[in-house]
Amino acid sequence: MDIEVTRTYLQLARPEDLSPARANDARVRIDRVAECPASFGRYLYGEVGRLYHWIDRLSWTDDQIRAHYARPEITLWVMYSEGAPAGYFELERHEDGSIEIAYFGLLPEYIGRGWGKYLLTEAVRAAWSLEPARVWLHTCTLDHPAALPNYVQRGFRPVREEVYAAEV
Repeated sequence: MDIEVTRTYLQLARPEDLSPARANDARVRIDRVAECPASFGRYLYGEVGRLYHWIDRLSWTDDQIRAHYARPEITLWVMYSEGAPAGYFELERHEDGSIEIAYFGLLPEYIGRGWGKYLLTEAVRAAWSLEPARVWLHTCTLDHPAALPNYVQRGFRPVREEVYAAEV
C-alpha cells in the first residue's frame, strides 16, 4: 500500500542555536564507535528503524556495511544504558562542508524517557566539533511523532519539505 509521506529538512546554522537537553541519568553514556562490526551496524539500524519503515540498508551485505563505516566522512556514536545499546546517531560530512545527522534514534525500549533530547544534543555537539559550515538532518511523517518537535526544540529550523509516496 502506498501512502503520502512528507520529508522535512532542518538545519542549525550556528553552534549557539542549540538549545541543549540533559540526560539526568547517570546510567547513560555515549561513545564513538571506532570500528563498527557489520552485525552491530545492522542491529542498530534494524532495531532503531524497525517501527519507522527504515528499509534502505536492510539488504546491505556485511561488506557493504563495513565499507560504509570505514568511510572517513562517517562517524558512528552509540548511547548505552548500563552497558546495553539504547540508541545511536551517525554523522556524515558532505562536500559542501556541512555535517548531516544522517541517522538518529533510540531502541524501542528506551523511548519515552526523554533520552532522545539528550542524544540529539550530543549529536549536534559532536557535529559542531567537526567544524562544519552547518549541521542538518531530515525527518519524515513515518518517524516517531516526537522527532520533529524534538528537532525544533533543540534549535533546528525547517528549510524545505518534499512529499513522496512510500510503500508500507
